[in-house]
Amino acid sequence: MAELIPNVVWEEMWEATLETLYMSAISVVATFILGTVLGLLLFLTAKGNIWENKPINFIISAFVNIFRSIPFIILIVLLIPFTMLIMDTMIGENAALPALIIGAAPFYARMVEIGLREIDKGVIEAAKSMGAKTPTIIWKVLLPESMPALVSGITVTAIALVSYTAMAGVIGAGGLGNLAYLEGFQRSQGDVTLVATIIILIIVFTIQFIGDYITTKLDKR
Repeated sequence: MAELIPNVVWEEMWEATLETLYMSAISVVATFILGTVLGLLLFLTAKGNIWENKPINFIISAFVNIFRSIPFIILIVLLIPFTMLIMDTMIGENAALPALIIGAAPFYARMVEIGLREIDKGVIEAAKSMGAKTPTIIWKVLLPESMPALVSGITVTAIALVSYTAMAGVIGAGGLGNLAYLEGFQRSQGDVTLVATIIILIIVFTIQFIGDYITTKLDKR
């Protein structure tokens, strides 16, 4: 094995893997929370829904559309002043978190909105006819009914975030992307890049497996 991958330093590879997992885990949790909130607001303020409000819906929709349309590598550069303001650095895994979250949350918000739109309107109307307040409808109807779609959506988003961390690594955010670029590409050590890529694929396949399993368990159809 050592002869096939002579340039791989396993301590560095393990550290980079932990950094990638750290960035991915924190950003997935934050994206799930922020994206769910944005998706709920998009759904609830849309025409014919509980909080129908065209101006608010337009503002949120514009925010979501703008930030999910910007290529991630450009978004990192655009957010440098903001990142420096709250993190006081552009180097390291923590510095990548603002861009990861801001880049992924709008993408996930649209998935949440789509999942909520698939809920049978009759279920919502039945809850309203029984006197259920908006918070009750959200927690007892909307979120439970759309949970399979939400889990499926966050699975796709989590996989995208893993690839985002690799891109963030190119500009010094750490993780497997940083290792593959600095140690693999720039030093012409293809075995380092190959091992880093294989580990990223393992992470992606694991996320997909877990997401599919949970979605299957939650889907009552």
